[in-house]
Amino acid sequence: MPLSEQEQRLLDEMERHLMNKDADVVSAPREGQTLSYRNIVYGTILVLLGIGGLIAGVSSGIIVIGVIAFLVMVAGVVLAVTPARGFAATTPRSGEKKPKPASSSSASFMDRMNDRWDRRQGDR
Repeated sequence: MPLSEQEQRLLDEMERHLMNKDADVVSAPREGQTLSYRNIVYGTILVLLGIGGLIAGVSSGIIVIGVIAFLVMVAGVVLAVTPARGFAATTPRSGEKKPKPASSSSASFMDRMNDRWDRRQGDR
């Protein structure tokens, strides 16, 4: 069921308010700042190795091993959540087409969805 004009305006106003006040909550990853699967895999491996080292350090009673294992776990988490930077994340690989640019970089997600909806309704 489509929204009335008043409901649509209210929704747009709420979205603008949310974007202005809580931009950090609704911000999407920007170009060149997507998570790297390689970093996630390496980070997960480091966390698992750290857990194993932490268990070994606690069971053997050697505190230094536990502390080092904990630091390895923290490094693994930091590596896993670090966004990828540089050309690898932004340039297409050979044989791939470049992605189409959005209709407007300043247009919100809802604006783009509304445009799509309007185009589909116009086709009928």
